[in-house]
Amino acid sequence: MIYLTQKPLDTEALTATVGNPGNGSVITFLGVTRDQTEGRQVLWLEYEAYPTMAEKMLGRVAEEVRERWGIERLSIAHRTGRLEIGEVSLAVAVGSPHRAEGFAACAYVVDRIKENVPIWKKEVFANGEVWVGMEGHRHAVAPER
Repeated sequence: MIYLTQKPLDTEALTATVGNPGNGSVITFLGVTRDQTEGRQVLWLEYEAYPTMAEKMLGRVAEEVRERWGIERLSIAHRTGRLEIGEVSLAVAVGSPHRAEGFAACAYVVDRIKENVPIWKKEVFANGEVWVGMEGHRHAVAPER
């Protein structure tokens, strides 16, 4: 299961999709909107994506996981739109026979999303905002006057 949505993520349902009697581990990663970045108070985040390409690239990441670790049970969901502090923006669930492969695959998925998937976030502060791109480079936007 791979999808983008503007609705809150149902992390329990997503995690349930990777269950299998042959899996000895289920690893779930939740990316949560935090209230600060580099000492600045974050008011909220906004995520934008190129949906068709993002879902295609997420599918590619899932295929890389299958090829590298033999993991068949993997689900990824990412929010778009405005997210308040404490909301889940990214959920990754990996079901695998052993925990080591599950943890490695989960970390790999999160890293690959941040590196290659066309999803961008804007951090909104009381005195301005900053766009964060795929590669994690920050692009400053002038403070609002």
